[in-house]
Amino acid sequence: MKKLLIVVVIIIIAIAGWFIFRNFQDTSEPTATPMRTVKLFYYNPENDKDSTGNLQCTEQGLSPIEREIPITQTPIQDTIRLLLKGEINAKEHISGITTEFPLEGFVLMAASLRDEVLTLAFYDPSNRTSGGSCRVNILRAQVEATAKQFPGIKEVRFSPESLFQP
Repeated sequence: MKKLLIVVVIIIIAIAGWFIFRNFQDTSEPTATPMRTVKLFYYNPENDKDSTGNLQCTEQGLSPIEREIPITQTPIQDTIRLLLKGEINAKEHISGITTEFPLEGFVLMAASLRDEVLTLAFYDPSNRTSGGSCRVNILRAQVEATAKQFPGIKEVRFSPESLFQP
């Protein structure tokens, strides 16, 4: 009789534990990460020709491409890093959008904003941001336009200053 009583008590405790556990489980749906829309400025050479059809290599050829990124404390850095990945989808490519990003080894290390001047510090061990004046002007313009979409940024500086030089 004593054994039967112990078994019944154990069963009752197990059932009670199961009900308690079931009621405390989180049955809500997982929450989605809050997102924000940003613009990445890629290059479309068709929008950057003079009257004779020659490329001008100017900001006129930049085309904003919208992307969604998670809301974080570092939206400027997140957006620039996404630009540097150079991910263009098939539809964008067919429409003439192009970029030379990603550049091997080229990494955003830091960003600081002071008095409406954003300073972006990069690591470029292989000097991938140098080259012809047309190429480097477009690379610089892509980064600058992407950064300037954020409120409070009037000017963009690069560190080291040797970046984006022909």
